Amino acid sequence: MATDTTTAPPTPGLMTRLRLTSDGNGIFAVLLLVFAACLIVTEATGGDFLTAGNMRSILSRSIGLGIVAVGQTVAILSGSLDLSVAYMVSLGAVLGGFVMDGDPSKVIVGVIVVLAAGAIVGMLNGLIITRLDIHPFMATLAMGLLLNGLLTWQFTTFAPEVPGSFQQLGYGLIAGVPVGVLLFAAVAGIAAFALRSTSFGSHLYAVGGDQDVARLSGVRVNRTLISAHVFCSVTAVITGLYLVARVSTAQTTIGPEGGFDLESIAAAVLGGTALSGGKGRVLGTVAAVVMLAMLDNVFNHLQLDSFLKQVVRGVVLIAAVAAYSVRANAHEVE
Repeated sequence: MATDTTTAPPTPGLMTRLRLTSDGNGIFAVLLLVFAACLIVTEATGGDFLTAGNMRSILSRSIGLGIVAVGQTVAILSGSLDLSVAYMVSLGAVLGGFVMDGDPSKVIVGVIVVLAAGAIVGMLNGLIITRLDIHPFMATLAMGLLLNGLLTWQFTTFAPEVPGSFQQLGYGLIAGVPVGVLLFAAVAGIAAFALRSTSFGSHLYAVGGDQDVARLSGVRVNRTLISAHVFCSVTAVITGLYLVARVSTAQTTIGPEGGFDLESIAAAVLGGTALSGGKGRVLGTVAAVVMLAMLDNVFNHLQLDSFLKQVVRGVVLIAAVAAYSVRANAHEVE
């Protein structure tokens, strides 16, 4: 009589479980936990966390960082990163206000000029990295310093404004949904589709995983890296346009003061994107951004000191890098 030799699958070890929770799917479980914690804290202190107005506020708070973080995710997936995004945000805001100059008839021209400027700077970042063989950290940091110098030099004493019609991007509603939220969803949707369903997406993952293997497989590595940086820079200037629509008058410090460089990297990593490239999803980044927005919402409700908020932001960044390290170590163990 034959004996049944079937055995139950082995229980995953600790490192494997940690890796699974730090992957892209894990962020959604963390998001639910944070949502529950925010709900409990807010309701216990007499808040209104679940109201439509508060949910809309959380989503609106996600827009600026979220659009930049989507672009940063694409750059990191390619095995690169972009530290110039904060100054690209300022460039988008200031240049948009300068071209529009309060004239509704110049809105379309202003948007086109800003998007073109973002594409050009992104291309320069990519060319510096690929042609001059400079590490992305130094290349994009230098580009950020260059942009900061140019913006400060030219626009310190000039505060360009956008027309009232353009401010609908920051305050308008469509079927009760903020226009900015729809813009964020569109950018994230385009990126997710490109990563999942186009050759650019497959090439991006291949380049981020191993450039040498990708090159031997026929992937144009340099072109892929440049395209990733173009997309990243374009998303940054789109955020600049959104922010200037919110505040009407463009300021050269609007990007750096928002901390978009490090926070976009933190959001991408929290969402399951590997800093080494080749692994990650846009949806994970979106979930991480919403989670950070929920935390900010609770901080404001509790009226926490602004310095304490910065401490928490630092802890979040450390936690993001720690999660990445755990995941990397788990792969080595397996």
